[in-house]
Amino acid sequence: MGLVSSDDGWRMPEWLWERVEPVLPARPSHPLGCHRPRVSDRAAMDAILLVLRTGMQWNALNATGICTSSSAHRRFQEWVQAGVFHEIWRQGLLDYDETVGIDWAWLSCDGAMGKAPLGGAATGPNPTDRAKGGRNVRFSARRQGSRSGWRTTAPTATTQSS
Repeated sequence: MGLVSSDDGWRMPEWLWERVEPVLPARPSHPLGCHRPRVSDRAAMDAILLVLRTGMQWNALNATGICTSSSAHRRFQEWVQAGVFHEIWRQGLLDYDETVGIDWAWLSCDGAMGKAPLGGAATGPNPTDRAKGGRNVRFSARRQGSRSGWRTTAPTATTQSS
């Protein structure tokens, strides 16, 4: 028995599961028909939602007793490939629009990932493109003869500089 022994409020409610279950793809059949029984879709969905909600690692699922981490992750990958989560999101959005209403005139969506068109030279180089100026410690260390590139004596009040 694992750490999660009862419904503590985070599991998917029954009314929602009845809406999600038809979206799931059919279970694949094993070519030999002699494998270990597949984890139930409900247990796999509860495990996936627990990972997504808490941010815990997949391997931590083994301690919960819901299902193994490998089963949950494998099912997650299968369902992502089949578009299950996209369809759940789409249906939820349509239901919300029907119930509450979405003011599409007010909303905007921008998924652009690129340079700012008015950025210009004043913004400077992108810190991730390695176009930064400055001193390269490796090469200055070779010139000064010190392996680390730092001075061996710290300048203090008693140190005389020439």
